[in-house]
Formats: sequence, structure tokens, C-alpha cells
Amino acid sequence: MGSFLYLIVVIFLFSSSVNACDRCLHRSKAAYFSSASALSSGACSYGSMATSFFAGHIAAAIPSIYKDGAGCGACFQVRCKNPKLCSSKGTIVMVTDLNKSNQTDLVLSSRAFRAMAKPVVGADKDLLKQGIVDIEYQRVPCDYGNKNLNVRVEEASKKPNYLEIKLLYQGGQTEVVSIDIAQVGSSPNWGYMTRSHGAVWVTDKVPTGALQFRFIVTGGYDGKMIWSQNVLPSNWEAGKTYDAGVQITDIAQEGCDPCDAHIWN
Repeated sequence: MGSFLYLIVVIFLFSSSVNACDRCLHRSKAAYFSSASALSSGACSYGSMATSFFAGHIAAAIPSIYKDGAGCGACFQVRCKNPKLCSSKGTIVMVTDLNKSNQTDLVLSSRAFRAMAKPVVGADKDLLKQGIVDIEYQRVPCDYGNKNLNVRVEEASKKPNYLEIKLLYQGGQTEVVSIDIAQVGSSPNWGYMTRSHGAVWVTDKVPTGALQFRFIVTGGYDGKMIWSQNVLPSNWEAGKTYDAGVQITDIAQEGCDPCDAHIWN
């Protein structure tokens, strides 16, 4: 009963903070990063890894999408609306940063921006010359094929009293709203981790030995607990990435007004 009540409280708090229907079709504008270095300094704290996600098709998003870091790793299909330059399909981008501008909802990597162009010689360069373009976008599931969710132990981690992790390759169309941690083996005494910033979670109460995790996500109209039973070995090291042995495939449903959730071709 305790775990059930805990799950309900976590999902309620998360739901109360959401102020946008991600799966709806949104109309706005998009710009692009003119500096490649900006892609490695995003608020989600993916660092230089950011450019490796989805072939470098990444984006900074407004606060209602970023969600204080809960939106890090979310995927959106985006297309521009200039019929002379833009393809009808557009491209898929992953959120890696916070966009603080009120001029556009998204700021794309130049590679993603160019990918919205028609497959015609010179169209991508002509699109870049536009600078800011009208777009449509909507959230879609992140698909990493057969790759599992990964847990990266950040360099700031210090045994035995401090653990800082970052989730990588999170699939599905949902958010991780809470993470529990416990020692593997004995009857689990679960502790909790706190979102520090972006995609980074921390705890200063680190269990000894090998570590297991419970990831609580929004799934359907409620929540779901995903148990990763053996993630970090007892000799875990800062700076290393570990396979969680599970993947998140859930799609959260939204209780807002009906909207056009059609994924275009």
C-alpha cells in the first residue's frame, strides 16, 4: 500500500506541473544554433554526448516542454511550412537544452534545421538563410531500436557518500518523475534520488554494494514503476556508463482537450 500511495503522490505532483499537451500539433517558429559549441553546453547536461543523439538532430525547447528537466530526452517531430523549401515529413529532434527566447518554441541544431528542407540540391542552404521559420511540431516516441536505457555515473560522484547519475537513451513518450535506489540482494530498503538539474539525479545516501533502481514514469493516464534489478556493480566508477537492462516504451496519455495527434508522413 505504501508503494502505491507513493506512486500516486508522485504522479499527482508531476501532473500538476504540466501545462502543455505535448502530443498536440503545435504551430510556432524555430531558429537554429549558429555555434556548434552551444550544442555541448545545454541545460540537460548531456555535454559533448548531445551531438551523438539522433545523428545530431537536437533542440533547445521552451520551459513548457523542458519542464524543469523532466522534458530532457523527449523527441519531437518538426517540419517547416515554406512549401518551396520544406519537406512534408520534416525531422525528429531530441530535447537537450532550455530555450529562453520568447521568439521561437525551438532552437534546432543546424543539422536538424537543414533536415527539414526538401531533398533538392541547395534547399538546405537556402533554408538556413531564412534564420527563423514557421513550423509545426508534436511529440513522438523516442526509438532507440534494441538499445536499453543506460545509466551514466557522473564525474562528481564520490564513494561512498554521493552518487550523481544521468539517464541516456530513454525510449517511449513519457517522463521519469522519480527514481528509487537500493542495494541488490537483501530485502530492499529503498531510498530516493532527487533531480538536481536537467537529466541529472543525485543522492547523498548511497547504499553499499551493487545497486538497483526503480524508475517511476507516466504511463497511460496514471503512473508505472519500472524495476531495473541490477544496474551498478559494487565497484561502480565515476565517468562510466552502465546498461540498465530495461527500456521504457510507455506512452503517456494526456487529460487535456482533444487535439490532432496524427503523426504526418
